[in-house]
Amino acid sequence: MALYSKPVRLLMKDMANELASSPEAIFTKRDALGWFEKNYPKIKRGTITAHLIRLSTNARSRTHYNAKAGEDDVLYQIDGSHFRHYRPGDDPPPIQSSHGTNESEALPEGEDEGEPDTAAQSDGKFAYETDLRNYLSRNLGELETGLRLFEDDGITGIEFPVGGRYIDILAIDSSENLVVIELKVSRGYDRVIGQLMRYVAWVKKNLSEEDQKVRGFIVAREISEDLLLACSLVPDVELYEYKLSLALRRVERQ
Repeated sequence: MALYSKPVRLLMKDMANELASSPEAIFTKRDALGWFEKNYPKIKRGTITAHLIRLSTNARSRTHYNAKAGEDDVLYQIDGSHFRHYRPGDDPPPIQSSHGTNESEALPEGEDEGEPDTAAQSDGKFAYETDLRNYLSRNLGELETGLRLFEDDGITGIEFPVGGRYIDILAIDSSENLVVIELKVSRGYDRVIGQLMRYVAWVKKNLSEEDQKVRGFIVAREISEDLLLACSLVPDVELYEYKLSLALRRVERQ
């Protein structure tokens, strides 16, 4: 059920028109959050941040948020905190698909993705972190029964923006609690727990309801002893190791 008479996507357009009344005018993420706090205080800060990415024509992660060509081509992200109206003809064409896109060029300055994808070096690993992310986002039940991808007003939990970085996967469990999933294609070291807890704290502060818990999962090819030790006293953090397998079937010739 919608919190207000308009969906967030349309409220974002009202916000942009008010804060940037001319094509050259610039507004900040803080301005946008302040506008919603004043006019539509029930909208979560995390939802607003995600919609800023969805409506920004040069933000690569908008491809995960079901951005509609033309209809959602509203903003241009100057850097991680500054926006203006998209100017057709002057600005590059809107990013509509991740296929064929140079990701390093697509990211505006200041849009920090965190650690880059790491290519696999041996058998039994996903080739890239994006491959592992895309597989798990479609098969979350393999991690935990009832686990599903977070969705809110067209925004999904794939590469969910949190304070200038991105959660690999944001999910909802069977008890309607939020689950932050951090992925590593190879070995998970103890420093990963700091990154995960930063994301968990951001989600708890900016997105979760008062009675919603926020849990954390780490998925890696191998969980190191240091990471296992670091997590031993941290509640609500689950560790998973993935393993790939291949089956072959001979096809008889006609």
